[in-house]
Amino acid sequence: MGNLFCCVQVDQSTVAIKEQFGKYQDVLEPGCHCVPWFLGSQLAGHLSLRVQQLDVRCETKTKDNVFVNVVASIQYRAIADKANEAFYKLSNTKGQIQAYVFDVIRASVPKLILDNVFEQKNEIAKAVEEELEKAMSAYGYEIVQTLIVDIVPDEHVKRAMNEINAAARLRVAANEKAEAEKILQIKRAEGEAEAKYLSGLGIARQRQAIVDGLRDSVLGFSVNVPGTTAKDVMDMVLVTQYFDTMKEIGASSKSSAVFIPHGPGAVKDVAQQIRDGLLQASVGH
Repeated sequence: MGNLFCCVQVDQSTVAIKEQFGKYQDVLEPGCHCVPWFLGSQLAGHLSLRVQQLDVRCETKTKDNVFVNVVASIQYRAIADKANEAFYKLSNTKGQIQAYVFDVIRASVPKLILDNVFEQKNEIAKAVEEELEKAMSAYGYEIVQTLIVDIVPDEHVKRAMNEINAAARLRVAANEKAEAEKILQIKRAEGEAEAKYLSGLGIARQRQAIVDGLRDSVLGFSVNVPGTTAKDVMDMVLVTQYFDTMKEIGASSKSSAVFIPHGPGAVKDVAQQIRDGLLQASVGH
Protein backbone atom coordinates (compact mmCIF):
# COMPACT_ATOMS: atom_id res chain seq x y z
CA MET A 1 0.00 0.00 0.00
CA GLY A 2 2.93 2.31 0.85
CA ASN A 3 4.45 1.76 -2.58
CA LEU A 4 1.10 2.53 -4.18
CA PHE A 5 0.94 5.96 -2.51
CA CYS A 6 4.73 6.49 -2.82
CA CYS A 7 5.19 6.49 0.98
CA VAL A 8 7.99 4.67 2.81
CA GLN A 9 8.83 4.26 6.49
CA VAL A 10 12.34 4.51 7.93
CA ASP A 11 12.80 2.96 11.38
CA GLN A 12 14.54 4.53 14.36
CA SER A 13 18.38 4.30 14.42
CA THR A 14 18.27 3.64 10.67
CA VAL A 15 18.63 5.79 7.58
CA ALA A 16 17.55 5.03 4.04
CA ILE A 17 19.45 5.85 0.86
CA LYS A 18 17.27 7.47 -1.82
CA GLU A 19 18.21 7.30 -5.49
CA GLN A 20 16.68 8.78 -8.62
CA PHE A 21 17.24 6.93 -11.86
CA GLY A 22 20.07 5.01 -10.14
CA LYS A 23 21.90 8.10 -8.87
CA TYR A 24 22.30 8.99 -5.21
CA GLN A 25 19.89 11.73 -4.24
CA ASP A 26 19.37 11.93 -0.46
CA VAL A 27 19.59 10.28 2.96
CA LEU A 28 16.19 9.75 4.55
CA GLU A 29 16.01 10.12 8.35
CA PRO A 30 13.70 7.96 10.52
CA GLY A 31 10.03 8.64 9.82
CA CYS A 32 7.64 8.67 6.83
CA HIS A 33 8.85 9.87 3.43
CA CYS A 34 7.43 10.24 -0.05
CA VAL A 35 9.36 8.46 -2.74
CA PRO A 36 7.59 8.98 -6.10
CA TRP A 37 8.55 5.86 -7.98
CA PHE A 38 6.91 7.14 -11.14
CA LEU A 39 9.48 9.95 -11.21
CA GLY A 40 12.36 7.47 -11.04
CA SER A 41 12.86 7.66 -7.25
CA GLN A 42 13.56 4.54 -5.25
CA LEU A 43 15.26 3.32 -2.06
CA ALA A 44 18.69 1.83 -2.70
CA GLY A 45 18.81 0.33 0.79
CA HIS A 46 18.92 0.94 4.53
CA LEU A 47 21.90 1.61 6.81
CA SER A 48 21.87 0.95 10.57
CA LEU A 49 23.29 3.62 12.87
CA ARG A 50 23.47 1.27 15.85
CA VAL A 51 26.77 0.26 17.42
CA GLN A 52 27.89 -3.06 16.00
CA GLN A 53 30.52 -5.45 17.29
CA LEU A 54 32.98 -7.55 15.39
CA ASP A 55 35.23 -10.13 17.10
CA VAL A 56 38.46 -10.78 15.22
CA ARG A 57 40.71 -13.72 16.05
CA CYS A 58 44.26 -13.26 14.79
CA GLU A 59 47.10 -15.80 15.03
CA THR A 60 50.60 -14.37 15.23
CA LYS A 61 54.02 -15.02 16.74
CA THR A 62 55.76 -13.21 19.58
CA LYS A 63 59.38 -12.09 19.73
CA ASP A 64 60.33 -15.23 21.68
CA ASN A 65 58.77 -17.44 18.96
CA VAL A 66 55.53 -18.37 20.74
CA PHE A 67 52.40 -18.61 18.59
CA VAL A 68 49.40 -16.89 20.16
CA ASN A 69 45.81 -16.20 19.16
CA VAL A 70 44.84 -12.60 19.89
CA VAL A 71 41.10 -11.91 20.06
CA ALA A 72 40.11 -8.29 19.42
CA SER A 73 36.61 -6.92 19.87
CA ILE A 74 35.81 -3.94 17.61
CA GLN A 75 32.76 -1.76 18.30
CA TYR A 76 31.85 0.53 15.41
CA ARG A 77 28.94 2.37 13.83
CA ALA A 78 28.09 4.36 10.71
CA ILE A 79 28.24 8.15 10.98
CA ALA A 80 24.84 9.68 10.18
CA ASP A 81 26.38 12.68 8.38
CA LYS A 82 28.44 10.33 6.18
CA ALA A 83 25.75 7.73 5.58
CA ASN A 84 26.11 7.92 1.80
CA GLU A 85 29.87 7.23 2.01
CA ALA A 86 29.31 4.33 4.40
CA PHE A 87 26.71 2.87 2.05
CA TYR A 88 28.51 3.29 -1.28
CA LYS A 89 32.23 3.11 -0.53
CA LEU A 90 32.40 -0.24 1.24
CA SER A 91 30.84 -3.47 0.08
CA ASN A 92 32.25 -5.59 2.96
CA THR A 93 32.66 -3.49 6.10
CA LYS A 94 33.53 -6.39 8.40
CA GLY A 95 36.13 -7.75 5.99
CA GLN A 96 37.77 -4.33 5.75
CA ILE A 97 37.93 -3.91 9.55
CA GLN A 98 39.28 -7.43 9.95
CA ALA A 99 42.08 -6.72 7.47
CA TYR A 100 43.21 -3.63 9.39
CA VAL A 101 43.09 -5.50 12.71
CA PHE A 102 45.24 -8.30 11.29
CA ASP A 103 47.74 -5.78 9.94
CA VAL A 104 48.18 -3.88 13.23
CA ILE A 105 48.30 -6.95 15.51
CA ARG A 106 50.79 -8.77 13.30
CA ALA A 107 52.96 -5.66 13.25
CA SER A 108 52.83 -5.06 17.03
CA VAL A 109 52.92 -8.48 18.72
CA PRO A 110 56.12 -9.78 17.03
CA LYS A 111 58.02 -6.93 18.72
CA LEU A 112 57.10 -8.18 22.21
CA ILE A 113 57.89 -11.30 24.22
CA LEU A 114 54.97 -13.33 25.48
CA ASP A 115 54.88 -11.84 29.00
CA ASN A 116 54.91 -8.31 27.60
CA VAL A 117 52.03 -9.12 25.26
CA PHE A 118 49.84 -9.76 28.30
CA GLU A 119 51.14 -6.66 30.08
CA GLN A 120 50.76 -4.33 27.07
CA LYS A 121 47.43 -5.50 25.66
CA ASN A 122 45.94 -2.05 26.26
CA GLU A 123 48.68 -0.47 24.15
CA ILE A 124 47.98 -3.00 21.38
CA ALA A 125 44.26 -2.21 21.55
CA LYS A 126 45.02 1.51 21.36
CA ALA A 127 47.23 1.02 18.30
CA VAL A 128 44.48 -0.99 16.58
CA GLU A 129 41.88 1.64 17.41
CA GLU A 130 44.01 4.53 16.11
CA GLU A 131 44.71 2.73 12.82
CA LEU A 132 41.06 1.78 12.34
CA GLU A 133 39.83 5.27 13.21
CA LYS A 134 42.15 6.82 10.67
CA ALA A 135 41.21 4.34 7.94
CA MET A 136 37.47 3.86 8.54
CA SER A 137 36.58 7.54 8.98
CA ALA A 138 37.20 7.98 5.27
CA TYR A 139 34.46 5.40 4.63
CA GLY A 140 31.89 7.01 6.95
CA TYR A 141 32.43 4.76 9.98
CA GLU A 142 33.35 5.62 13.57
CA ILE A 143 35.32 3.26 15.81
CA VAL A 144 33.65 3.45 19.23
CA GLN A 145 36.01 1.18 21.14
CA THR A 146 38.62 -1.51 20.59
CA LEU A 147 39.37 -4.18 23.18
CA ILE A 148 41.85 -7.04 23.33
CA VAL A 149 39.59 -9.53 25.10
CA ASP A 150 41.78 -12.62 25.03
CA ILE A 151 45.34 -13.77 24.40
CA VAL A 152 45.62 -17.53 23.97
CA PRO A 153 49.10 -19.07 23.68
CA ASP A 154 49.74 -22.50 22.24
CA GLU A 155 48.42 -25.28 24.51
CA HIS A 156 51.91 -26.66 25.24
CA VAL A 157 53.18 -23.19 26.14
CA LYS A 158 50.18 -22.59 28.39
CA ARG A 159 50.81 -25.87 30.20
CA ALA A 160 54.48 -25.00 30.66
CA MET A 161 53.59 -21.56 32.02
CA ASN A 162 51.19 -23.12 34.52
CA GLU A 163 53.87 -25.59 35.64
CA ILE A 164 56.39 -22.76 36.09
CA ASN A 165 53.88 -20.79 38.12
CA ALA A 166 53.01 -23.82 40.24
CA ALA A 167 56.69 -24.59 40.86
CA ALA A 168 57.34 -20.99 41.91
CA ARG A 169 54.43 -21.08 44.36
CA LEU A 170 55.59 -24.41 45.78
CA ARG A 171 59.09 -22.99 46.23
CA VAL A 172 57.72 -19.98 48.11
CA ALA A 173 55.55 -22.25 50.28
CA ALA A 174 58.54 -24.49 51.05
CA ASN A 175 60.66 -21.48 52.02
CA GLU A 176 57.93 -20.17 54.29
CA LYS A 177 57.49 -23.59 55.92
CA ALA A 178 61.24 -23.96 56.45
CA GLU A 179 61.43 -20.48 57.94
CA ALA A 180 58.57 -21.29 60.32
CA GLU A 181 60.25 -24.54 61.41
CA LYS A 182 63.51 -22.66 61.90
CA ILE A 183 61.81 -20.12 64.15
CA LEU A 184 60.16 -22.92 66.15
CA GLN A 185 63.49 -24.70 66.63
CA ILE A 186 65.19 -21.48 67.69
CA LYS A 187 62.45 -20.68 70.17
CA ARG A 188 62.47 -24.26 71.48
CA ALA A 189 66.25 -24.16 71.93
CA GLU A 190 66.05 -20.78 73.66
CA GLY A 191 63.37 -22.16 75.97
CA GLU A 192 65.41 -25.25 76.80
CA ALA A 193 68.51 -23.16 77.45
CA GLU A 194 66.58 -20.82 79.73
CA ALA A 195 65.03 -23.78 81.57
CA LYS A 196 68.42 -25.41 82.10
CA TYR A 197 69.89 -22.12 83.29
CA LEU A 198 67.10 -21.61 85.81
CA SER A 199 67.32 -25.27 86.88
CA GLY A 200 71.04 -24.86 87.46
CA LEU A 201 70.44 -21.76 89.56
CA GLY A 202 67.87 -23.66 91.61
CA ILE A 203 70.17 -26.63 92.22
CA ALA A 204 73.06 -24.34 93.15
CA ARG A 205 70.91 -22.44 95.62
CA GLN A 206 69.53 -25.68 97.03
CA ARG A 207 73.02 -27.07 97.60
CA GLN A 208 74.18 -23.82 99.11
CA ALA A 209 71.26 -23.88 101.53
CA ILE A 210 72.03 -27.48 102.51
CA VAL A 211 75.67 -26.61 103.13
CA ASP A 212 74.73 -23.54 105.18
CA GLY A 213 72.27 -25.59 107.25
CA LEU A 214 74.75 -28.36 107.96
CA ARG A 215 77.42 -25.86 108.94
CA ASP A 216 75.08 -24.07 111.35
CA SER A 217 73.99 -27.40 112.87
CA VAL A 218 77.55 -28.57 113.40
CA LEU A 219 78.62 -25.28 114.96
CA GLY A 220 75.57 -25.20 117.23
CA PHE A 221 76.03 -28.80 118.41
CA SER A 222 79.72 -28.28 119.13
CA VAL A 223 78.98 -25.25 121.27
CA ASN A 224 76.15 -26.89 123.27
CA VAL A 225 77.89 -30.28 123.85
CA PRO A 226 81.36 -29.80 125.36
CA GLY A 227 84.08 -32.20 124.31
CA THR A 228 82.78 -32.87 120.81
CA THR A 229 84.53 -31.75 117.69
CA ALA A 230 83.04 -30.62 114.41
CA LYS A 231 84.23 -33.88 112.85
CA ASP A 232 82.31 -36.00 115.39
CA VAL A 233 79.10 -34.05 114.83
CA MET A 234 79.46 -34.25 111.05
CA ASP A 235 79.97 -38.02 111.16
CA MET A 236 76.83 -38.45 113.24
CA VAL A 237 74.75 -36.21 110.97
CA LEU A 238 75.93 -38.01 107.88
CA VAL A 239 75.20 -41.46 109.35
CA THR A 240 71.72 -40.30 110.35
CA GLN A 241 71.02 -38.94 106.85
CA TYR A 242 72.40 -42.13 105.35
CA PHE A 243 69.96 -44.34 107.25
CA ASP A 244 67.08 -41.93 106.56
CA THR A 245 67.82 -42.22 102.84
CA MET A 246 67.89 -46.02 103.02
CA LYS A 247 64.56 -45.97 104.85
CA GLU A 248 62.92 -43.74 102.20
CA ILE A 249 64.17 -45.94 99.37
CA GLY A 250 62.76 -49.06 101.02
CA ALA A 251 59.42 -47.42 101.85
CA SER A 252 58.75 -46.04 98.35
CA SER A 253 56.24 -48.14 96.41
CA LYS A 254 57.62 -47.02 93.04
CA SER A 255 61.28 -47.54 93.78
CA SER A 256 63.25 -50.19 91.94
CA ALA A 257 66.23 -52.15 93.21
CA VAL A 258 69.16 -49.90 94.11
CA PHE A 259 72.57 -51.45 94.78
CA ILE A 260 74.86 -49.26 96.86
CA PRO A 261 77.88 -50.12 99.03
CA HIS A 262 76.67 -50.81 102.55
CA GLY A 263 78.73 -51.20 105.67
CA PRO A 264 80.84 -49.14 108.08
CA GLY A 265 83.51 -48.60 105.45
CA ALA A 266 80.94 -47.31 102.98
CA VAL A 267 79.52 -44.91 105.55
CA LYS A 268 83.01 -43.66 106.24
CA ASP A 269 83.63 -43.05 102.53
CA VAL A 270 80.32 -41.19 102.13
CA ALA A 271 81.07 -39.10 105.18
CA GLN A 272 84.51 -38.21 103.89
CA GLN A 273 83.14 -37.15 100.49
CA ILE A 274 80.40 -34.97 101.96
CA ARG A 275 82.83 -33.47 104.44
CA ASP A 276 85.19 -32.51 101.66
CA GLY A 277 82.35 -30.91 99.76
CA LEU A 278 81.21 -29.03 102.87
CA LEU A 279 84.66 -27.66 103.52
CA GLN A 280 85.04 -26.50 99.91
CA ALA A 281 81.65 -24.79 100.04
CA SER A 282 82.55 -23.11 103.33
CA VAL A 283 85.79 -21.80 101.86
CA GLY A 284 84.02 -20.47 98.80
CA HIS A 285 81.27 -18.90 100.89
